[in-house]
Amino acid sequence: MSGCQLAVRGATLPDGRGKGRRVDLLVARGKVLELAPAAGKTPAGEAEEIDASGLVLLPSLTDAHTHLREPGYEYKEDIASGLSAAAHGGFGNVMCMANTNPVNDSASVTELMLDRAKDSWPRGPRLFPIGALTRGLAGRELAPMAELAEAGCVAFSNDGVPVSSSEVMRRAMEYASDLGRRVIDHCEDPSMNPASGVNDGVLSGRLGLDGQPDVAETIQAARDVLLAEYLDLPVHLAHVSCRRTVELIAWAKSRGVRVTAETCPHYLLLTEERAAGFDSLAKVNPPLRTRDDVLALRQAVREGVVDILVTDHAPHADCEKEVEFDAAPCGVCGLDTALALTWTLVREGELTAGDLVRLWAEAPCGLFDLPLNRFRPGDPADFVLFDPGRSWLVCPDSLHSKAANTPFLGRTLEGRVRAHFLGGRKIV
Repeated sequence: MSGCQLAVRGATLPDGRGKGRRVDLLVARGKVLELAPAAGKTPAGEAEEIDASGLVLLPSLTDAHTHLREPGYEYKEDIASGLSAAAHGGFGNVMCMANTNPVNDSASVTELMLDRAKDSWPRGPRLFPIGALTRGLAGRELAPMAELAEAGCVAFSNDGVPVSSSEVMRRAMEYASDLGRRVIDHCEDPSMNPASGVNDGVLSGRLGLDGQPDVAETIQAARDVLLAEYLDLPVHLAHVSCRRTVELIAWAKSRGVRVTAETCPHYLLLTEERAAGFDSLAKVNPPLRTRDDVLALRQAVREGVVDILVTDHAPHADCEKEVEFDAAPCGVCGLDTALALTWTLVREGELTAGDLVRLWAEAPCGLFDLPLNRFRPGDPADFVLFDPGRSWLVCPDSLHSKAANTPFLGRTLEGRVRAHFLGGRKIV
């Protein structure tokens, strides 16, 4: 075909019915030229050809919640290593939180982040900073949101530090809306054992640890829902972990409240029992919950009550996690493993491949107005060739992040990115 520069032959493209069809993808000048049935009848002229038989064709994914640690904590992760993990994990759009040092509450910090991304990965993944909701994440005074938006921030959040003042939260939602941005709220009642890293229940009692009850999340989420309804403004709830919050969101959506929510693969695959033995690799905030919560979350992502999946990639140095459970920081790294973990749910029949595309690409790009490839002519040629049959061991040598603080360490996963293209150019 005239003008075609790249032809991807025989890949399997998921559809919304949970099935798939074999296709040929033709690319020209960084955009989708045509998606045709894989009949070998679409001439590509002098184009480079890739045999993608046996591979799944996915749009490049979007992670709307990461912690890349730069500036200030580069010993945990930096933007270059975080984007390397993203590229190899299939993520072309990466939204990074503001809890850096200094906090991303000024245009200069936002610009530094964007410059580091361009220097290390000039062809992408694309970095989209999330600006601080309040100055210094202190929860008292709003950050200069207009300045941050102009510098390139696509949303605002105090992630990691709950905003206890409802009045501050109200004003933040109003100003963010004026700027065409969303507030992403870390839902945690700061008076109820914040960041304990373990669920309040039988396990925490057995271990002698002070756990955090699930209602601590739901109380704060209810505050946000009520404000969103009162103001008729959107709010996005971060890393939802329990049935109570899912039921609250479903109720709010039934009333027309403009609330959206996210959860993470580890909340869909692991229960609180993973922290038995005081395993700090399973210490995360909010904590892993019960089997009932896992089942509720799986149903919620299938039905769209929970809108998107995110990694909440929170890398830490080994020395920080190799301490007593109480002293270890919360967080797991997830950019390298998220796609394979989600494919585990597809393989088990909990999700369809179409659900995966919706949760990791279509919905987050729609929420935050980010580039999306729907494989229509003229769309950006941002895509992943994923090998669902490739087994790999999760270990420090197989991860591209600086960190290996994942509860899946030592586990063999099936499915890995074979190639990742942005704008029609291969980045890994």
